[in-house]
Amino acid sequence: MQRRVLLGGALALTVTGLATVTGLAPSAFAQSGEIKIGEINSYSLLPAFTEPYRKGWQLAVEEVNAAGGINGKKLVVISKDDGGKPAEAQTAANELVSNENVAMLVGTFLSNIGLAVSDFAKQKKAFFLASEPLTDAITWSKGNRYTFRLRPSNYMQAAMLVEAAAKLPAKRWATIAPNYEYGQSAVAVFKKLMSEKRPDIQWVDAQWPPLGKIDAGPVVQAVAAANPDAILNVEFGADLVKLVREGETRGLFKGRQVVSFLTGEPEYLDPLKDEAPQGWIVTGYPWYSIKTPEHEAFLKAYQAKYNDYPRLGSIVGYETIKAAAAIIAKANSTDPDKMIAAAEGLSLSSPFGEITFRKIDHQSTLGAFVGKTALKDGKGVMVDSVYRKGADYLPSDAEVEKMRPKD
Repeated sequence: MQRRVLLGGALALTVTGLATVTGLAPSAFAQSGEIKIGEINSYSLLPAFTEPYRKGWQLAVEEVNAAGGINGKKLVVISKDDGGKPAEAQTAANELVSNENVAMLVGTFLSNIGLAVSDFAKQKKAFFLASEPLTDAITWSKGNRYTFRLRPSNYMQAAMLVEAAAKLPAKRWATIAPNYEYGQSAVAVFKKLMSEKRPDIQWVDAQWPPLGKIDAGPVVQAVAAANPDAILNVEFGADLVKLVREGETRGLFKGRQVVSFLTGEPEYLDPLKDEAPQGWIVTGYPWYSIKTPEHEAFLKAYQAKYNDYPRLGSIVGYETIKAAAAIIAKANSTDPDKMIAAAEGLSLSSPFGEITFRKIDHQSTLGAFVGKTALKDGKGVMVDSVYRKGADYLPSDAEVEKMRPKD
């Protein structure tokens, strides 16, 4: 499935509508003085995250164009659905670069797909801004000069969680994570950082259900049999819902501490409703309690456009386009080498405050909120949440140089 989105006022809406009626692609109406960005994501596979993400980047495109575009040129985003498959993502990337002549590629959600597009970018020498994939490999062991990443990585979020987890009395730990790149990476780095802070702990069990196909009963039974004091969870989406329900039914979480990646994000917490777990230490996005001027401005604009509250995907989509526009504007060119030079060390504002793309590994310093889950008015919320700046949870340049291959 291919989605082409032209944003920027009534003309864009008219053109898109006309294209639908006539069967012509909106790009057939493209005018000179435009800059095109190619966007790829798993819309059909993961709508809970990607639909808010799309709304976020659409809002950003409108804002960029309302402010005069990129150095006077209108920004156009051409979007494609990768269906959750790395091969389809690479095909989409090739079509965007070869046929649509986009200035850069942005997006992707799953870590294995992000790595596939990153490899394509390296081979084709195309600029790629990875929005969401969290695997550390994308900026370190498999990093390349053409790939940058917006969201805080597994290492960064693990370091934030370990800061709280290491203070728990628990000594026996079990892990539950989806068996693909993201889950494997998250567990590995959490265990490494946790063991460094707490050499007294034991890892007594590890469960690796397939992504999107968790059989929660046997997973819960196996973890309970290992009798851990605490559990690290990396499950998300529908798998998280199944795990929480089965775990509560069987009493897995009673008397045990749970530390969980992503569970505080509205995309994953809201579907649990009054079944949301209480007291889990999580990363997430408590949009209802963030009172900074930057976030309040974003929240007001988002709610005015969509009559809905944002999810974390909304933030990621919004900031992806803002970052892409800032990179191209600074470079004053769509030449990949000039955009790379512009992006390295670039600082810009975000709804979470100022962020910078590090030159050493192309990782953004966007941070995350850490807090605990609770129930309020029959739904899950984050409480006691604190924003952790990404720059405070990244390894040194010397450590990165050991992990990242030379370009």
